[in-house]
Amino acid sequence: MTDGRPRVQGIAYTELAEEFGTPLYVYDDDVLAAQYGTLRAALHPELEFFYSLKANPNISVLAALASRGARAEVCSAAELLTAVRAGVDPGDIVFVGPGKSRTELTAALEHGIHAVVCESFDELALLDGLARARGIPAPVILRVNPAFSVKGSRLTMGGRPRQFGMDEEQLLARPRLAKEFPATRIIGVQAYMGTRILDAAVITENTRRIFELAERVGAELDIPLRTVDVGGGLGIPYFDGEEELDTAELAAGLNPVVEEFHTRHPQTRLIMELGRYLTAPAGVYLVRVRYLKTSRGENFAVVDGGTHHHMAAVGIGSFVKRNFPMRLLGRESSGEPVPWQITGPLCTPNDTLGKNVPLPPLRTGDLIGVLRSGAYGPTASPVQFLGHGYPAEVLVRDGRPHLVRERDRPEDLLARQHLIAP
Repeated sequence: MTDGRPRVQGIAYTELAEEFGTPLYVYDDDVLAAQYGTLRAALHPELEFFYSLKANPNISVLAALASRGARAEVCSAAELLTAVRAGVDPGDIVFVGPGKSRTELTAALEHGIHAVVCESFDELALLDGLARARGIPAPVILRVNPAFSVKGSRLTMGGRPRQFGMDEEQLLARPRLAKEFPATRIIGVQAYMGTRILDAAVITENTRRIFELAERVGAELDIPLRTVDVGGGLGIPYFDGEEELDTAELAAGLNPVVEEFHTRHPQTRLIMELGRYLTAPAGVYLVRVRYLKTSRGENFAVVDGGTHHHMAAVGIGSFVKRNFPMRLLGRESSGEPVPWQITGPLCTPNDTLGKNVPLPPLRTGDLIGVLRSGAYGPTASPVQFLGHGYPAEVLVRDGRPHLVRERDRPEDLLARQHLIAP
């Protein structure tokens, strides 16, 4: 659902709410297919898409993307296991993150993944020791924190101090790096320049400069460029005034840049990381109105879900709080929209999903959909706050709903606690 229509593949959202309860996440497999397929058809065939599980690690969402050709970028042992169980070939998995544990690095080696993206010299040393103890080489991609940055992303990642990656100048000052860690097999370079980019020219410029960086690092350190990961950061519009990323414009600018690099390095594997771009438009967060009230002249709709399931909707990672698109679902209303404060069930004033949201006059029991909610939902939120737990998640495929995560019960939240008797 991308435009507030009351149905998903012919099924009314009200029917899904009745069958599975609320709050509820619903994912539309047709939208997942369209997001992946449209971009795959537009961009250079040598550019492989690695889905970033952190955007939405539900195993069925990943399996749906993997069945269409997506590889996997993981950030934890749990995400690695998810990718393997979803059917992703270990040779199509990269493991990223600045603070990987010994256990996680060991798991990466044992599964035989394509590469660990190393983000510090200490991590290189630890991985080298683990590989040496096992008598196997550890494939490594170096994450570089470039000396440059390109404006146009919501979160710029280069040209400043970061916990991510190794500074370009530090790497270039160690030309014998590969020989320092002989049990590792350094196979390439990764750089990630920003996130939620909606400007095709910015993505093209990022990629061009990352290719130049990779060639510079490869030459200075005398390492082969078997893999270059250009990051990604492709965005989707959430707010008023934002426009969809123009895939035709992106293809026109980016494909020649990829082709030029591929001509110079025909054996190099080229990776683009995609997260929210693939899944965000496919998801809707359904909540039901429990109570209506006014306070100091403002209208409040207290709903059964909130920020404990959807921190992204309250502006996490943004300097300015703006509302995700929201719609009244399940009934027609001819009433003129009025501003509503959409608040959740938590005992904190911060539990506000939307401020001054223009909606028709609401009734108790109404269903509200928070659109574009397929990325950074429950797994990026404090789901256990006040003991509410995870919501249920449903994937609709071929006109049928499938429960792909059960709702947490109080017993589930207490199961791993241990009571010490007084």
